[in-house]
Amino acid sequence: MSEKKKIILGISAYYHDSAAVILIDGKIVAAAQEERFTRKKHDPAFPKNAVRYVLEEAGVTMEDLTAVSFYDKPFIKFERLLETYHAFAPSGITSFLAAMPVWIKEKLFLRKILRDEFEKVTDIALPKKTPILFPEHHLSHAASAFYPSPFEDAAILTVDGVGEWTTTGIFHGKGKDITALKELHFPHSLGLLYSAFTYYCGFKVNSGEYKLMGLAPYGHPKSERVEKYKKLIYQDLIDVREDGSLLLNMEYFNFATELEMCDDEKWNKLFSLPRRKPEDELTEEYMDMALAIQEVTEEIVILLARTAKKLTGSKNICLAGGVALNCVANGKLHKTGIFENIWIQPAAGDAGGALGAAYAAYHIFLKQDRRVSGDGRDAMQGSYLGPEFSSPEILRTARKYEAVSHYVADFDTLAKRAADLLSEGKVVGWFQGRMEWGPRALGARSILGDPRNADMQKRLNLKIKFREGFRPFAPSVLAEESEKYFDSDIASPYMLFVFPVKENRRKIIPATAKGLYERLYVSRSDLPCITHIDYSARVQTVHKETNERYWKLIDAFREKTGYGLVVNTSFNVRGEPIVCTPEDAYRCFMATDMDALVMGDYIFLKEEQPGEQKDFQNTYEAD
Repeated sequence: MSEKKKIILGISAYYHDSAAVILIDGKIVAAAQEERFTRKKHDPAFPKNAVRYVLEEAGVTMEDLTAVSFYDKPFIKFERLLETYHAFAPSGITSFLAAMPVWIKEKLFLRKILRDEFEKVTDIALPKKTPILFPEHHLSHAASAFYPSPFEDAAILTVDGVGEWTTTGIFHGKGKDITALKELHFPHSLGLLYSAFTYYCGFKVNSGEYKLMGLAPYGHPKSERVEKYKKLIYQDLIDVREDGSLLLNMEYFNFATELEMCDDEKWNKLFSLPRRKPEDELTEEYMDMALAIQEVTEEIVILLARTAKKLTGSKNICLAGGVALNCVANGKLHKTGIFENIWIQPAAGDAGGALGAAYAAYHIFLKQDRRVSGDGRDAMQGSYLGPEFSSPEILRTARKYEAVSHYVADFDTLAKRAADLLSEGKVVGWFQGRMEWGPRALGARSILGDPRNADMQKRLNLKIKFREGFRPFAPSVLAEESEKYFDSDIASPYMLFVFPVKENRRKIIPATAKGLYERLYVSRSDLPCITHIDYSARVQTVHKETNERYWKLIDAFREKTGYGLVVNTSFNVRGEPIVCTPEDAYRCFMATDMDALVMGDYIFLKEEQPGEQKDFQNTYEAD
């Protein structure tokens, strides 16, 4: 009689980026964020739709589960809140009174709430004998980084805003074991420092940090103002030690007890610059401020990595936590050579905590051995772990909207047709296979363009994504051709590293180009759409073994144009999650200036579709 499978359901919820994951005997079977189903960006609610999906994908019910694992410890988090409010009292009384009822009525009874929610979702109760586990937040991050990595032995660095108490953790992963070595505790947090600057530069905390990172290259490196801002940060806001640990000067920050990140009046006085409102002009002062905090962040990450190397002696490092999504810092860390190999969890933020919680349950609680591939591959399956939709489901959407589609039975022919459209300057929605896990579109739910087209960045930002015009776009490049275009010597399948564009492809930016948009719309290389203002690019290397269809499309584009890469941005508009279903994709296609949609084996051309763009934009507003 065969041994019963060990099936773990991992959950993250109730802060932001709720998600669910299923592991069966240590293999990831399915993973998805709740936002993709509810269409609410960063949805924090119990992930009922994601739970339903991962159970169905795995073909199991609540009765089959060996354990459920939640991504943090609510009692310790509650302790931190109480101690923090007590330490800062009477400051923060309004925030305290708003937070306590939710904790007292709900979050302190999370085990019961989870059991109730599971029964609502599936109509089947979780058996009382099935344990619900609560690994610590940063252990969940560490587990999500190490266990699916290709390494038997690695240093692990986790950096985010805050978990229960921990804001930064250094661990050592070896075999199936993870050992905690050092921690930094709240309120001293690199993630919250970066979020404070995100807020002060006019972007939304917990979602706008990548905008701040994208704005930083418009700053003026080594300029008097950037150096002044950096000096003020180090002198007045933080005290950084040699090991990368830091202390925040809490006189300047309000996040511990208030609803704002920082004391606007004190920051204005310190930097001689008022907080930018979200729709205000982005002046050079804010560009330089973004560059200053980006450089400070990179310097601290490198110090932390050096400490991790010293403590573990490992040649490998794994990263997770929200700061690990700072792909510019990741690229700088790789360049230092502190570690021979770097691996980053593609869902490095709180959603990835669901995966880490499941892994922690499997390897630590159940003491199950860990198997590493041995060929350098990780366990993320290219990160294509979400829902997939069949041709009949695509056709149902087409019938609902009376859409006109063209079926192409042979995929090589379909790829060539899509490549032709791209080479003609068309923007193509690309919807294929299983949805991505993590915040990056990786060629399953992507909007694609021609990277040679000088007008493509402006068009994609303003007419399709409906977002800030300064935002850069990423290339998806055939893995075997990456070094033709970028100064890179490692794979980047999850778009988590920034690399320089090759010198021989660059063009000089005229000295007369001063303002943001003057510099933005200057052609900086023979790949203007994906070359950022500092000649960098956030690269995704596309591998045939993990996404054959996407690889074939890019290869067809290479055969047509001589260039083995395309522009890749996520299939969504500003403020909306990446599309999940065929209906999400078709509506987004119709509500924007996209020219074509390739969904499964079907091509939809905009000029052939009934209805008008404004009609679909109205349905978004109505929703």
